[in-house]
Amino acid sequence: MKIGIIVGSVRQGRAASAVAQWVKSVAERTEDVTFEVVELSDFDLPLLTSATVPGMANRAYDDERVVRWGQAIDSYDGFIFVTPEYNHSIPGAFKNAFDSLAPEWMGKTVGFVSYGADNGVRAVEHWRTIVANFQMHAVRQQVSLSLFTEFGDNGLQLEERREGELTTLVEQLTDATRKFVLADQLSGAAR
Repeated sequence: MKIGIIVGSVRQGRAASAVAQWVKSVAERTEDVTFEVVELSDFDLPLLTSATVPGMANRAYDDERVVRWGQAIDSYDGFIFVTPEYNHSIPGAFKNAFDSLAPEWMGKTVGFVSYGADNGVRAVEHWRTIVANFQMHAVRQQVSLSLFTEFGDNGLQLEERREGELTTLVEQLTDATRKFVLADQLSGAAR
């Protein structure tokens, strides 16, 4: 099983990269699962302007950057979205990246690690309604970090309880992903 930890910010000096590395360091304690950090900024995705709706493109997107993004997302069985909260919602670049694809997200699992002035909880609320459109299974546990008390000049200064919260998220995500991967394998064998 392979889980992508998506860094959902493309801003210069983004804190999401440090959060994603922390998530990976804790998640990698899980046996038989590979965790990889996916930097959204590495894909330089264009704004979604294609006349073809991504859900109807059948993975044949009209921009090579979107094709590359789709191939990367397709290679994962589940995801952890590391999402900041921008203006009481989700980052525009991350939403654009999500909207640029369709079947690559379908039916996969997702967990959320957020941060912001109010710990990013509104971003996660929005993400939960968005991922439901692709029948993604969002796990219950989330980790919500305070921009005011857990980020400093010396990097992350996380509350002691955060590691336990993240461990629970990873357990829920990997358990759910195993079930979905197994169900997918069984349905493929039945065909």
